[in-house]
Amino acid sequence: MRFNAGVLRRAMGWWLPFLGAGIRVRSLSDDFREAVVELRLGRLNRNYVGTHFGGSLYAMTDPFFMIMLLHNLGGDYLVWDKSGSIEYVAPGRGTVLAHFQLAEARIAEIKAQAAGGDKVLPEFEVYVKDQAGGIVARIRKVLYVRLKPKHRPE
Repeated sequence: MRFNAGVLRRAMGWWLPFLGAGIRVRSLSDDFREAVVELRLGRLNRNYVGTHFGGSLYAMTDPFFMIMLLHNLGGDYLVWDKSGSIEYVAPGRGTVLAHFQLAEARIAEIKAQAAGGDKVLPEFEVYVKDQAGGIVARIRKVLYVRLKPKHRPE
């Protein structure tokens, strides 16, 4: 099931993993090529030393590249998360943001690589930054992309 960007952005505000962690989708462009997600530090998402819990930092970035690519590639493709990693760079305090961007050239590149029917494993990177622009965490995602069986060349 696919939603338009506005409906999806609002629905994600009520999605329990985001709601419980204090994650908010600040914006999601109509073309699904740009998103901004924020995480405010609160009593329910701070760790033992009073900074952002690492699981919340990862969770705020988890679904976005997959969702954005799925909407931009269209219904002929399978798109799944394959792997992800997070590197903690500095303690997260206050409100932190992640800004996702998906360029038209990258979409075209992935389509070209998948055109023969083989799987493609594109890698993406996003930074979680504090209010001053300092990097708190670096997240790397690897997606699995492949034409659906009925759309693969014979």
